[in-house]
Amino acid sequence: MRFDELDLSDDVLDALDAMQFEECTPIQEKAIGVVLEGRDLIAVAQTGTGKTAAYLLPIINRLAEGDFPDDAINCIIMVPTHELAQQIDRQLEGFSYYLSISSVAIHGGTDGKEFARQQQGLKLGADVVIATPGRLLAHMKMGYVDLSRVSCFVLDEADRMLDMGFYDDILQIVKQLPADRQTLMFSATMPPKIQQLASTILNDPAEVKIAVSKPTEKIDQSAFVCYEGQKTDLLKHLFKTCHSRRVIVFASSKLKVKELSRALRQSHWKTGEMHSDLDQQARESVMLDFRAGRIDILVATDIVARGIDIDEITMVVNYDVPHEAEDYVHRVGRTARANSEGKAVTFISEREQSKFGYIERFLGYEVRKEPMPSQLGEAPEYHPEKKKGGVRKGKPGNKSKSRSGHSRDKKPRQPQNNRPTENNHPKSDSQPQNSVKPAATDKPAEAAATQPKPKKRRYYHRRRGPKNPE
Repeated sequence: MRFDELDLSDDVLDALDAMQFEECTPIQEKAIGVVLEGRDLIAVAQTGTGKTAAYLLPIINRLAEGDFPDDAINCIIMVPTHELAQQIDRQLEGFSYYLSISSVAIHGGTDGKEFARQQQGLKLGADVVIATPGRLLAHMKMGYVDLSRVSCFVLDEADRMLDMGFYDDILQIVKQLPADRQTLMFSATMPPKIQQLASTILNDPAEVKIAVSKPTEKIDQSAFVCYEGQKTDLLKHLFKTCHSRRVIVFASSKLKVKELSRALRQSHWKTGEMHSDLDQQARESVMLDFRAGRIDILVATDIVARGIDIDEITMVVNYDVPHEAEDYVHRVGRTARANSEGKAVTFISEREQSKFGYIERFLGYEVRKEPMPSQLGEAPEYHPEKKKGGVRKGKPGNKSKSRSGHSRDKKPRQPQNNRPTENNHPKSDSQPQNSVKPAATDKPAEAAATQPKPKKRRYYHRRRGPKNPE
């Protein structure tokens, strides 16, 4: 279905034309009409399906037609992270380019000036407020936030917000909203707690469900089966041979992100890092450098796997296998966007084989396995059906131990730390390039295998050009 077949205003259609969008995605085709009718909606859809436009376009259309008062907060969009709040705010600017619609993004990790700007937007009554639950509650407790005339309430990535512990915060906010509001809930999954929340805050909702998306065929997926200690050298070899630019490397923990990014910088790659220890200003600086091409490699936790819209990512590397199949889809979906092509490479250690086997069953096909470069040594065989752990074939160290923890020949074993601590965390930068140790991790089993060693934005948006939707 084409957008001009929907009941959207000419100004909204003009903005879509300027962005060269003509065809609706399935979630947009099913949801836009429901939202225009004013009905409540619960939609199950993954990131990357166009769900943001599925609710933004009809909301903007209703604002343009004067359905909402112009001196009050008319719509609240709740999101789990400030990155997603900023992204939606940018998309709103593009869709409403030919309209006088105000918006403000409310989120944490800001300085005093940004907090004051958020405060002003809430006091004056921005048409659309995009907010994280915790920061909106902080403003509400100061007494100047009036939600009595909110006509539309949106929960985006509701399952992720509940995973982050925002259930009670959401209910506190809902209590301040009018009972006759329109409520829209978008979630990638539908666990029992989401169903419970939906039954509490939605009124006779329409239901839309889009099948879980699989990676597009334009993504060239491959994997290396390796030992954990080979991953860093394998990553360096990959970068030396593929010559890719604008690469995202996903690691399982912020400790590993820090270690890995340091190792890459020591090898003279322009590398940035993204994890939860960075404040808002630092994150924005890293993302700006990455978009501008001042850094080629972004090493990150799953903080950028969902909700970050960066075009022209040439390759995604899963340094660690993600815990869930959906997370794999979100990660590799950062590349091959906007009709481009991309690569996705995954490193599979012995302990991660069963997890990756589950991902392959979810995908419905086996991901191509690349041979280990000969200079990096032998690699384990791939047997995802086996339980993780076990004894490495041909590897020493499986001596029988007595109850005292010593082998039968009375030679005491070396103590091992099962958790990375401040004392055993690697700190030296003088380690040779060809012997980079695997980074520390939050996972006890992996840490045991690691050898320890000593712009200010205006409130109204009228002058920025249209941005691409999700």
